[in-house]
Amino acid sequence: MKTRSRYRLDFRALMAQCESNYARLLPLIRALGDQDTLDLAFGDERPHTLNIRVLERAPYTTTLRLQDQALHDAMPAPRLTVRLYHDARVAEVTEASPFQRVQARYPYPNDKMHQRDEKAQWNRFLGEWLSHVQEHGRDAALHWPRATS
Repeated sequence: MKTRSRYRLDFRALMAQCESNYARLLPLIRALGDQDTLDLAFGDERPHTLNIRVLERAPYTTTLRLQDQALHDAMPAPRLTVRLYHDARVAEVTEASPFQRVQARYPYPNDKMHQRDEKAQWNRFLGEWLSHVQEHGRDAALHWPRATS
């Protein structure tokens, strides 16, 4: 019988993703300025919004909540809590709805059906989401990519 090896977190890949996420979040941080919330609009035929809310500001960290609008009652809207570490210039997902805290790794199998590399997956998802925001998002009052350049 072959035993399954223990999952090992690829720390370098995770930190590279977190650095990219930080760089993608900087224009949104600039667009927020001193405000605590920003709504970005997407789409023309079926418009929806992404709400970005500052949960906490500290000298070296900022915690944001990114929540998309639900597109259908049967599908809950994605909601991520992201902590930005300004001294290290990284941003990591700390919570993902409907779960609470996102762990670096999970035993597998487990009762809640978490994947072994769930934290890495959530951070990749954040990177893809932010790329989509950069390409297609717009502030209701401003054209945010021009306002943050």
